[in-house]
Parts: sequence; structure tokens; C-alpha cells
Amino acid sequence: MLEDIIITQSDHETRVAVVSQGAVQELHVERTSVQGWVGNIYLGKVARVLPGMQSAFVNIGLERAAFLHVADLWEHRGDARKGQHSPPPAIERLLFEGQPIMVQVIKDPIGTKGARLSTHISLAGRMLVYLPQESHIGVSQKIEGGVDREQLKTRLSAAMPEGMQGGFIIRTQAEDATEEELAQDVNYLRETWKSICERGGTQPAPSLLHKDLTLSERVLRDMTHDATHHIKVDNATLFQQLHHFAQRYTPGVVGKLSHYTGERHLFDLHHVDDEIGRALARRVDLKNGGYLIFDQTEAMCTIDVNTGGYVGSRNFEDTIFRTNLEAALVIARHLRLRNLGGIILIDFIDMHEAGHRQQVLDELKRALAKDRVRTSVSGFTSLGLVEMTRKRTRESLEHVLCEPCAVCEGRGYVKTPQTVCYEILREVEREARQFNPREFRIVAGQPVVDRFLEEESPYLAALEERIGKPISLTVETSFPQEHYDIVLM
Repeated sequence: MLEDIIITQSDHETRVAVVSQGAVQELHVERTSVQGWVGNIYLGKVARVLPGMQSAFVNIGLERAAFLHVADLWEHRGDARKGQHSPPPAIERLLFEGQPIMVQVIKDPIGTKGARLSTHISLAGRMLVYLPQESHIGVSQKIEGGVDREQLKTRLSAAMPEGMQGGFIIRTQAEDATEEELAQDVNYLRETWKSICERGGTQPAPSLLHKDLTLSERVLRDMTHDATHHIKVDNATLFQQLHHFAQRYTPGVVGKLSHYTGERHLFDLHHVDDEIGRALARRVDLKNGGYLIFDQTEAMCTIDVNTGGYVGSRNFEDTIFRTNLEAALVIARHLRLRNLGGIILIDFIDMHEAGHRQQVLDELKRALAKDRVRTSVSGFTSLGLVEMTRKRTRESLEHVLCEPCAVCEGRGYVKTPQTVCYEILREVEREARQFNPREFRIVAGQPVVDRFLEEESPYLAALEERIGKPISLTVETSFPQEHYDIVLM
């Protein structure tokens, strides 16, 4: 199944969409003011060691201190590399406050959490991942079939300079690589690591030692494959940069790159902005009349499947089955589209036949197999929910493009005018016991004032009589529904 990758860049942001069969499969946004940090290497300074949590906070120069758990410390992995599985040593024996430490970001700051760090450094090239602290050569699990894995290792060993330290993981792009191409990747990674070490020895902590590639460059390195048909770029300067990058690091991609010069905006041509709007919506309609509800929280994401208006079969069980089958495909696509990660619970419509449940689960797994991000499906729980995980390293599309509502403070709902009216009545009564003004003036939004003038007017009049003070109403159109002031006159 062929894919097109479209890249559009302006002064303030770069946007990438992966389009297959006329539908947008993935969306990536990188803004000039807020770029991702995953893959960056820093010389950090330990700000605080927390023995009770077996973790530490490290200052790497970002707004919030980053988080380092003992399991992500390279120093404790020695026993595991020797085949021993003893518990890691206490973190206070390995780190102390003020200690300089080289770390790599493995998860961007998400929500209120700081970045996640590791001291296990890895540098990704086009065909190889360099592990300077390792000594073995591994092969990506995605390389399957009749590929001779040992032969790949032998070819890489022949491409490595004599006496070179460190290990490698062979990526899928290296399956058909020549020894010369492997040697070029090895040399690039070796020189990159050398410059990182040199800067680490001269820069003060905290300092940035190595910045990962831009979004556009990562697209060429990580997202292109045999099924990639075209890579369209609408910015002439970016096209030249990517063409130069591809010639040096991804020569197989050069012929797929093209500079789009049409009058119509590239994203409009593929209806990507419309798809972004749908990807930010809570409800997603299915073609057969059913619909999905996506709810994203800090802890997990839940997806609810509903039949809606679908009555396409005389057999109710078959109607449910067909709705769930279509939902499985749409869910897999929207997980990629929205870049949802972490724990995901899917509430398919209840199916009584075990065969139907298995077919829906198999369809979900087949659809998820196209995902570049690692996923794991645990199957149906005792409550009938499908439990799965998707690796989360960057913010979801919603968190990149949106912020919590200033009116409801991210809750997704607001108090009713009736509830606000009763809060105001209680507050006026409390104020009347403490102060003795001539008059109370209630300043609130239009819906609350309208409620006082109509349904709640008897209660407002009774309160006036009880406290012996006049109460006036003033509309403030700029106030959200829950916001009000009580002015003592």
C-alpha cells in the first residue's frame, strides 16, 4: 500500500502528513517556539535525589527539572548484561546533588510531568543505532523472513574501523545496504559521538551537547520505506536542505523528493486541515452510522464504541459485530492520527459470540501492525474491555494544538446557571452576617442574571427581606458562566 508524505513549512512551524489511499494516516507538528526534546543529549546537574522513589530530578536547562529513575541509569545494568537479575543498587549510592551527568531525553515533558531521562545513550543513523556504552551487535526485531541475521552482523563488523568501541543495532533500512553504505553510517555516528564527548568535557552543566534532527529530517530518516511513493515539500529552502540531507544520509529517498509549486496550499490539496479538525473532535462518526467517543486523560485514553443509527442487519448480534469490525480499523488509524499513547481502554459493544470477539481483536491487531510506534494488545478483560498500550514519547496532537478551556478549566463542563445562583445566594447571606453595607450588588454573566430575574426571583426576594438590604443585579458580558462578584455598596 503506497504512501505519500507531504511536508509544509512556514516561519513558525513545520507540519507533516502521511497520506495513504486518500486518507491521512499520521500528523506531526513541530513549532519553532516549542520543539521536541526526545533524542537530545545534555550535560545535566543532579538537582535532587529521592531515595524513597529511587529516582532523581536533573536540571538540563528546561523549564521543569527532568526525571531520572534508577532503572534508566546505565550504571546499574552491569549485572543484567552479565545475565544476572539482582535488584538495582540504591540510587543514593550512584548519584548525589550537584553531580554533573550526561543524559538523553527519552520522553518529552507531558502535561505537568517533566522530561524522562536515561543515561543509556543511543544515536540513530539511517541504517544503524549506535550504542557507545554497549559492546554487542543486535538486529531489529522488525527484520523478519528469510534475512540472514548473522550475515548482517558480519557485514557490519567488516564495516567497523579496527578498535572501534561501542555496539550497534541494525535497523530495517540496512537489510539491502552495501558494506560501503554501512561504513558511511558507522563513520557518521562515530564522529557525532566524538563531538558530543568533546563538548561534554568543556561545557558547564547544564548544557545541550547534541540536538536531535528536525522533524523534516527525522521523516527522511525514520518514516520513509519501500512503500513511500512521493515526498512533497512546499518550501524551496527546506526542499534544498532535505535534498542535501538525503544525498548524504538517505540516497534512496532522493528520487522520491519533489518541490511542490502549485498555487493551492499543499494541505488543502489533500484535505489535511479538515482531517486535523476531525482528529481533535471527541466524537468520530463511522461510515455505517455508528460512532466512537475518545476521552483523553493524563492517566489513560478511553474509547467507547456505539451503534448510533446503524440498523443495517436484521440480526442484532451481526449489527454489533459489523460495527465493532469497522471501529477496530478506525481506532487504529486515529491512534496514529492523534498520536495517543500510554494505557488505552476500548469499550467495544458487547458481543456474546466468542468467535466475533476474536475476529474483532484480530482485525485490531492487523490494523495496528501498520503503526511505526510499538503497541501491545492484551485482549479482552473480565469486564469486556480491550486493554492495550502504545508507546508514548511525545505529546499527543491534542496537547500540541490545544490547551485547557479557560471557562471550564479543562473539565469539559461548567456549572449550570441555577447552581451558580444558589452559590451567590449563600455567599450574600454569609457576607450579610459579617458586614453592614447599604446594598449588595451581584455582578455576573447574562445567563445567571436572567435566571435571577425569572426562575430564582422568589428566592432572591426572600433573601432581600431576610437580610434587610436591597440586592441589585448587573450584567458583565465578559464573565464566564461560573464567574461572579458580590460588591458591597
